[in-house]
Order: sequence, then structure tokens, then C-alpha cells
Amino acid sequence: MNTLPQRSSIRLRHYDYSQAGFYFVTICTHEKQALFGEIITGEMRLNLAGIIAQSEWHKTGLMREKIILHDFVVMPNHVHGIIEIVNLNDITSANYPNVGAHCVRPHNDSIHDDDNSVYYPNSVIGGRTQCAPALGFVIQGYKAAVTKQINLLCGVTGQKIWQRNYHEHVIRNEASYLKIAEYVQTNPLKWHDDRYHF
Repeated sequence: MNTLPQRSSIRLRHYDYSQAGFYFVTICTHEKQALFGEIITGEMRLNLAGIIAQSEWHKTGLMREKIILHDFVVMPNHVHGIIEIVNLNDITSANYPNVGAHCVRPHNDSIHDDDNSVYYPNSVIGGRTQCAPALGFVIQGYKAAVTKQINLLCGVTGQKIWQRNYHEHVIRNEASYLKIAEYVQTNPLKWHDDRYHF
């Protein structure tokens, strides 16, 4: 009897991905195919599929009130973006979108596999708990929308666009946020050194 390999989760154990905070995400295309365009002299030139990927990202921020999208880039075979999940009682980040270190409070300055949890109670408004969407739900919706639009464009159904999973990094302080934002902004310039460049 053939047994399927065990798939292991790449998410932090015991971490609530619906809590307020900043998340750096990378979503790769299926088999890392260059579906979204090409880099020419350090600039990303989007094709129609790339325009769809960019447009659906912006729609994601408009459709969900507890999501603020920060830096984002479409690359030939992946997208990078910073997603902020906000607490309805926390309007600071909406007023100052480039500052976010105050929103994430790790237990200590280092990340340990055995304790990666950060606790934030859900906000309560009018006696009802207002739950933010989990990061995975946001990514799933984005991937589904892009897949649907590209399949319509190509006149096919069921064509895979994305890898099954995605990579995420919990941004825990302002220094990390600034470093990641710069990485996202300059990613096309450094394409030939990018680990996703094939």
C-alpha cells in the first residue's frame, strides 16, 4: 500500500492569524511559472494575468473593512505584500498607515518555535465580538479571485494558478516592517538575485 507523504504546516503553532498585526506574505504561482509578466531593466512589466493579480489585490483591501494593504508587488512568478489586520477600536494605523510597530507586541524580542503566540482579545463593539478575518481566509479569497479571472481570460476552467500554500512572516516591530517594505519596493530591481527567480 502506498502512503501519502505527511504534509506539515508552515504556520506558527498556537498563533491566531486573525489578531491585529502586520503580516508579510509571499504567494507563488503553480510550479513557479512566470505567469504575470517579466522584469525588463529592473521594472516589472505586467501582462494581462499580472494586471489581474494586481487589481484583485487592491480589491481585497476594499472588500474587507478590517484589512489595510501596505506595500505590494507582482513579480513574474509570485506576489509579495504586507497585510495589516486591524482592530476596529484601533484607528491609529488607519490615520498613520506607515507606522505599525505599536500593533504587535511579542512576548520577547526573539522568535522561538515553542512559543510564538501573541495574544490580543477580539474587539467588542455594541456588545458583539467583531472578529477579524483570518489571514488564510484573506489569501484564499485573493487566490480564488485571481484564478477565476485568469481562467476566464484564457477561456479554461480549473487551470491551477497558485501553489497550494503561501509563505507568511509575522512583522513584530517597526524595524522589521521598514526592512520588509523596502524589500517589497525594490524586489524588481533585484530580480536576478531573487530566490524565486528561475
